[in-house]
Amino acid sequence: MKPHKILHIRNKFLRFSPTPPEPPLLHRSPPPPNPISPETLLSKVKSSQWHFIKQFSSNLTPALISATLLHLRPSPHLILDFTKNLKPISLSTECYCLSIAIAARLPSPKDALQLLRELITSRVSTHQMIFDGLVSARDELSISSSIVLDLLIRAYCELKRGDEVMECFGLMNMKGILPKIDTCNYMLSMYVKLNRADKAWVLYSEMLSLGIRSNSFTFNTMINLLCREGKLKKAEDFVVHAEGLGFKPNVVTYNTIIHGYCMNGNFEGADNVLETMRAKYIEPDIYTCGSLISCMCKGGKLEEASAFFSKMKERGFAPTSVIYNNLIDGYCNKGDLERAFSYRDEMEKIGTMPTESTYNMLIRALLLKGRLAEANGMIKQMEVKDMFPDEITYNILIDYCCRVGNVEKAFSFHDEMLSKGIEPTRVTYTSLICLLGNRKRMEAADDLLAKILAKGIQPDLVMFNAIIKGHCANANVEQAISLLKEMENMKVSPDRVTYNTIIHGYCKNGRVEEACDILDVMRRRGIRPDSISYNTLLSGYSKRGDIKNALRVLDEMLSLGFNTTRLNYNVLIQGQCKNGGGVYAEELLKEMVGEGINPDDSTYISLIKGMEDTRTVGR
Repeated sequence: MKPHKILHIRNKFLRFSPTPPEPPLLHRSPPPPNPISPETLLSKVKSSQWHFIKQFSSNLTPALISATLLHLRPSPHLILDFTKNLKPISLSTECYCLSIAIAARLPSPKDALQLLRELITSRVSTHQMIFDGLVSARDELSISSSIVLDLLIRAYCELKRGDEVMECFGLMNMKGILPKIDTCNYMLSMYVKLNRADKAWVLYSEMLSLGIRSNSFTFNTMINLLCREGKLKKAEDFVVHAEGLGFKPNVVTYNTIIHGYCMNGNFEGADNVLETMRAKYIEPDIYTCGSLISCMCKGGKLEEASAFFSKMKERGFAPTSVIYNNLIDGYCNKGDLERAFSYRDEMEKIGTMPTESTYNMLIRALLLKGRLAEANGMIKQMEVKDMFPDEITYNILIDYCCRVGNVEKAFSFHDEMLSKGIEPTRVTYTSLICLLGNRKRMEAADDLLAKILAKGIQPDLVMFNAIIKGHCANANVEQAISLLKEMENMKVSPDRVTYNTIIHGYCKNGRVEEACDILDVMRRRGIRPDSISYNTLLSGYSKRGDIKNALRVLDEMLSLGFNTTRLNYNVLIQGQCKNGGGVYAEELLKEMVGEGINPDDSTYISLIKGMEDTRTVGR
């Protein structure tokens, strides 16, 4: 029987059809890797074959990694490289903790701390899990010291995790493990830097109760904390307390307290501490002298500062540029440029090089005196000595241009800054905006503000107040209100100056009711109106001839404890005179004298003009 036709055709087709091609190599799945033995993995690590580790990382189990880590105990320097070349998914918390415990045996804690930071910031393990993992690793490796847990606390300190630091301290205490004093000092320093005085004192109390013996660093840290809080008498009392615990105060201790008094402008307190130092035969050092001279200069006691400076040199202290700069700054602020320059010359003579700050102070002082040519000469001197004008120098020059009203020169300095790669600061832009406002070029001021925002610089309160003042002075209160809203959007809180400026802008245009609304906004924001606020409203109502509301504002001022001043009466008298109330103005003058307030020239000028206007109207 013949085969079926279709079957015959099919067989023929199959016989002559080409064999289908194999899929390209790129699409083939890789063959499953052979299991890796602990011996192979250890060999690859010891020979630093990290490419192999990376290739097979996904196939390494936590158990295999842990076994390898235990074999690496004699070679802790390989731990960090080994973990770096493993995929994070291969590393369990237990593996990390074992790595950290082994790396902690190295002379430097750098590798262990890096592994701790990686584990903490991975957000996979809680601080409790990490702590427990390190305790287990510590037990497995038979480590008796607290080093591993000390490093955990230090890692949290470096990451500024104040709450976790205290919790780990508590967990150590529960386990009966006391941290080393250096670890406690690390914690205290972190809390001081984070302004967490409460936590620092809690920790210090815990240290005392646990019998952890404080050292000089501990006591000096707590004294520094008290000084930062302005509790200087308590800082001195704490020194006595510390002495009772065996602490011997050193020059650092007293320098800290002296610096605290100096920061508060209390030279007498600083001087008393200096006497205490001398009584205990603790010699002041250059930092002691620098703090005292700075304090005296800031307090205007320049002759005392100079005398102390001379004694300091006689005792063999080499003055620093910072001390010279304090003296130069003090005499510049006093306007005594001859003395300021004499200290600059003395610096150079003894080989203490003036700094950019030295020149900036002298340039500013010269410009305040209008001595532009000499200021330019100082800039040239800087350049000769390889010191070039910085942003502070340019801000001083731009501020001078603003004071003399030279817009073009101010902007040429701005352009010069940019050409030299010096980025203008908020101070630069605030000065330029003030200048444009004073010259009534508010469109240019608005354009400049837009450019500032485009640069990513957020205006601060001073800059906003400058541009708001410019718009109010140029009778554009609506734009000032718009800027006020913009401030709030940018989370920049308006202050009393902001509101007083807008109140003045409204009153200047006779819109006293709207000015009163702004006064209400001030109160709702918790900003207490001052005498300027009320005097502006008083002037607004008086100019309009609204004596009733003007007196209402005056009564409100008096009820809030403000004293009646010559300015109050002058405003009322001028308002009455302007609006034909010369007779009532005379009554105000009598009341003014009855209150014991002497009239001035502007009072009488207003009265005379008012009486003349009244007679003119009468005729």
